[in-house]
Amino acid sequence: MLYWLFYEQLYPAVKAFNVFRYVTLRAMFASLTSLFLCVLLGPLLIQKLREFQIGQHIREDGPKSHQKKAGTPTMGGVLILISIIGSTLLWADLRHIYVWIALFALGSFGAIGFIDDYAKVSKKRNLGLTAKQKFGLQLFVAAVITAVLGVMQSYNAYTTTLNVPFFKQWQPDLLLHSMMATPVTYVLAFLPFYLFFVFVVVGSSNAVNVTDGLDGLAIGLMVISAGALTVLAYTSGNRELANYLLLARNPRTAELTIFCASMTGASLGFLWWNSHPADIFMGDVGSLSLGGAIGVVAVLIKQEILLIFIAGMFVIEAVSVILQVGSYKLRKKRIFKMAPIHHHFEALGWQESKIIARFWIIGLVLALFALTTLKLR
Repeated sequence: MLYWLFYEQLYPAVKAFNVFRYVTLRAMFASLTSLFLCVLLGPLLIQKLREFQIGQHIREDGPKSHQKKAGTPTMGGVLILISIIGSTLLWADLRHIYVWIALFALGSFGAIGFIDDYAKVSKKRNLGLTAKQKFGLQLFVAAVITAVLGVMQSYNAYTTTLNVPFFKQWQPDLLLHSMMATPVTYVLAFLPFYLFFVFVVVGSSNAVNVTDGLDGLAIGLMVISAGALTVLAYTSGNRELANYLLLARNPRTAELTIFCASMTGASLGFLWWNSHPADIFMGDVGSLSLGGAIGVVAVLIKQEILLIFIAGMFVIEAVSVILQVGSYKLRKKRIFKMAPIHHHFEALGWQESKIIARFWIIGLVLALFALTTLKLR
């Protein structure tokens, strides 16, 4: 919106507005805009949530120290969504479909989380949608986005090949070109890509969701992940940097820098209110939407594999749950005292603030490692 106003409309008359064509400047403004929106609107949302008695219900089998958090306003992810969407609409060039795909993913996964949170609040217990209901809705959103990407691929606006870290030339294609003769086989040709898309996007969405168990833990890690994706989105869309780093350059991804910068700023702004002791929780509306958004961005900029390191702590948290459940079902024994793994360390006697800080450090190291792999090819 402001890009259209300053650059498209006012630039011919006021040459100084030429600076707004630069993605870096608009990304900085987008980050600051979403940050200040979160900080400024936070008290109003917290007050309204308290008035409507929308408080967090704590799982009974969780750490006993968390029972004192019962009643803390939840569904704060609404604030994050407002900040990201508002900032992106203000500063991005909205003619780029990649921006709309990212916004659709953010809003769709956020809607699923909202339904889940509302069910928890209405039932006054820590159970919302069933796992099947939640997963089914996530699969539907993934199918819609995959269909859009399939159409874009047919017009050479998207590629289904993968960038593999440490390898210059090896770029496997998830599209089965030999099966594209008829409409039916064309759909089947996209099945490997769809399954991979579900694994990345739905997996990242749920990984952030299970990580959101300590004050500021998930949102602090999101600052790191979104910041790393901001760098990657910019380098993927910049001709000189993409050629230098041997990335699959796509000029359409440049505007995703604005979206990622908005995520970074909004996450930092929400951390202002979510830091220990938290004044508000993001709820599933925040965790599912942010996780889905970083997964979709990774797919759009062709850094799906690198997301394993960018969102390293989210991956570790999700794997700890999978291992715990699998071990108990197969051996009737638990690997950890409690899952996700941050609860394991609580059970060992670690202070909540120490767990959060150390997980942030690990997350930052993994994200920095991910960025260094761009040149290690």
